[in-house]
Amino acid sequence: MTMTPHKIGLLLCAGLGVVTLAGAAAAQYERGYPYRSGEETYQRLCQGCHMPDARGATGAGAYPALTGNRKLQTPLYPVLIVLRGQKAMPPFSDLTDQQVADVANYIRSHFGNSFAGQITVDQVKGLRARAVGKNDQRPG
Repeated sequence: MTMTPHKIGLLLCAGLGVVTLAGAAAAQYERGYPYRSGEETYQRLCQGCHMPDARGATGAGAYPALTGNRKLQTPLYPVLIVLRGQKAMPPFSDLTDQQVADVANYIRSHFGNSFAGQITVDQVKGLRARAVGKNDQRPG
């Protein structure tokens, strides 16, 4: 096969396209989930099991209600659960510290909940450093 300048140009363009797409995919993966609010994070990740009204569900598993859940009184409890998972719930440790704080604050202040105190990004960061990647038993 003879490589003409035209064929070489096409190959270079195709290669550049592959590199560009791979770079975009890697950048998106590094950024994690694109959700910009606690509400959006809840809607996209949580409500499939905990339901849109946060009343939980039973079926293939038991998914606890978040409405009136007294465990949410402890501000860092939902942070730990989001970061490490619990029972059948997978960990969502690839959420950013801001996203974890936002979704934890959202469930603590919606669905009839009005627990005092806002969770900060620094609190999430501190708990993540101690909780994620540990081989300890998950809460549950």
